Amino acid sequence: MKVLITCPPMLRRIEDFRHIFTAKNIELITPNVVQLLTEDELIELVPTADAWIIGDDPATRKVFEAGKIGKLKVAVKWGVGVDNVDFDACKDLGIPISNTPQMFGGEVADLAMAYLLGLARESYLIDREVRNGNWIKPSGMSVAGKTVAVIGLGDIGRETVKRLSGFDVTINAYDPFVTCTAAEVGAHSILSFPARIEEADFIVLTCALTASSRHMINKDSITLMKDGVRIVNVARGPLINETDLIVALQSGKVTAAALDVFEIEPLQTDNPLKKFEQCIFGTHNGSNTIEGVSRASYKAIELLFGFLNIK
Repeated sequence: MKVLITCPPMLRRIEDFRHIFTAKNIELITPNVVQLLTEDELIELVPTADAWIIGDDPATRKVFEAGKIGKLKVAVKWGVGVDNVDFDACKDLGIPISNTPQMFGGEVADLAMAYLLGLARESYLIDREVRNGNWIKPSGMSVAGKTVAVIGLGDIGRETVKRLSGFDVTINAYDPFVTCTAAEVGAHSILSFPARIEEADFIVLTCALTASSRHMINKDSITLMKDGVRIVNVARGPLINETDLIVALQSGKVTAAALDVFEIEPLQTDNPLKKFEQCIFGTHNGSNTIEGVSRASYKAIELLFGFLNIK
């Protein structure tokens, strides 16, 4: 039996998990993956495996159809986000599949807070300048007394609200699917986006990418925002229309953005976002802690073995 793994964080720690598969006489297929494989690469690889632990790859109907023609029996999406996976195709093809929810909400929320504080105090920019021999002292923004909009109240969003609660800020949360009260999650209000978005000094995106949330940050919603707003995205790149964000950064409507995710990943070398020194960029790395990767990887293995009826 062969298992294909295309999730970069798990691949980087694969020796920590290899013995689990070896004990079951399972061979691992571990391609070199920076962020994701292409559809064509997957169409070649997936049919050779009995099972697949998916990263952020385009797990499309074409890929699953190729897998079904080959050896593929089951799949698990490593992590929380599932916007890259065609679950309907799996259902149609009879391929059992699951993701690993609620594995690292705290880890991603930690990074969201790091980005928010970095934008407030320009600590990242100061670091760059000191390394270049400069001694700059930009005037930062005090976080206390400000309003933070947290968009998405899943595991990551709730953990972000929990962390924000100690910063003496007003928290406006947004999620069309929650049934709890604002008090129950620690927010001051739960709203429907973009209601009262003009109040926010910081906007933190922690929601899933869906047809309705794609490009929710666009020229229209940005127009409603406070002048000088700062935006943090630790969720999915296509939540933001990057073309519209660039225009807003140029005009100063948006003072700065901290983006761990992008519309195209890895970030293209010629992406105009790179010219904005006040912005902070990540590598879609919010979940990547030693503890978080272990937690999600062991859960993915457990689910995979369950589908395969391996004891």
